[in-house]
Amino acid sequence: MNKAYLAPNAIAPCQSIMIDEEKCIGCNKCTTKCRTQTIMPNPEKGKPPVVIYPDECWFCGCCIAACDREAITMYYPINQRIFFKRKETGEVFRIGGPDSPPQSYFEPPCG
Repeated sequence: MNKAYLAPNAIAPCQSIMIDEEKCIGCNKCTTKCRTQTIMPNPEKGKPPVVIYPDECWFCGCCIAACDREAITMYYPINQRIFFKRKETGEVFRIGGPDSPPQSYFEPPCG
């Protein structure tokens, strides 16, 4: 009889979610809340879940909200981490967003 193994996608360039093995108790609450099934339960009881498809993560944060132990850290993609700051006011904004300055040298990526 053949066996199937649960293994993370090692070739994925995205490192969306990190689970702290020292904090995680393997309750799998995060796996039930994940909208895209990026996090799957570990077949070994009491072990942290497996981040199986990191590129499928929507960065919605449902897994973080479900974790009582604060064992999950999310790493947003670089294009979601870029903000600009006005020198005069200290206000933070994103180019192309609703609060961006009216005169911008950049076009928003989507129309």
